[in-house]
Amino acid sequence: MDGRLLVTTLLLIDVAGAVAALGLWYLLFAAYNRRRGAEALRWVESACAGKGKVLDSHWLSSSRLDARLQFPSRSFENAHVSVAFRPRPLPIQWLLSYWRKQKETLTFEADLGGSPSIHLEVVRHRWSARSHGVTTRRQQGDREWDVYEPGPVILTTRTHWKQDPSLELNALMTVRQQNVLKVRFRPESPQFSATVALDALSDPRSAANFLSTLRELAGASAHRK
Repeated sequence: MDGRLLVTTLLLIDVAGAVAALGLWYLLFAAYNRRRGAEALRWVESACAGKGKVLDSHWLSSSRLDARLQFPSRSFENAHVSVAFRPRPLPIQWLLSYWRKQKETLTFEADLGGSPSIHLEVVRHRWSARSHGVTTRRQQGDREWDVYEPGPVILTTRTHWKQDPSLELNALMTVRQQNVLKVRFRPESPQFSATVALDALSDPRSAANFLSTLRELAGASAHRK
């Protein structure tokens, strides 16, 4: 009986130790994400260069921060940013995100001066491929790969495609030239959203183009009815 009691006591101690360790892990990395959040908001205000400011912010979870922005002009209304950090306070989710190479991102959302007439989502994605047997094939005289750079590719659900897709092409080309991962236009609020890698704002030169990039992307919609 005493032996069972000892085993039970040791198990309880182990469980309590594990819970304490997980609790300490959560507190430490939640605090780390909060420091990262404060730093990210400083980057945003710096990138806005006095033309926009953070009104308030709140945490939606231990790894997601939301903040409202205000701009003096009417180019962006009801603007806010959502920052997604790695889920460091949750060990399993953090390991999964690290294994999947998920980036920490900042998403800017706002209403525009005029409502876009269509739903449009532009995603910047790159594919790359290489062969581990290139040297062997070259020695054997096999033909090497021919690499071509394609133009913009548009996938649409429209039954009748218009002849002048200026909105789509302008958005595609702007995204291609900037550090933007995804752009979305839609008639409903929020009418415009753009997602960038958070690390891009840590670079002063990239951060300096943040607001102008957003305005350029928003202008691609041409506010057509």
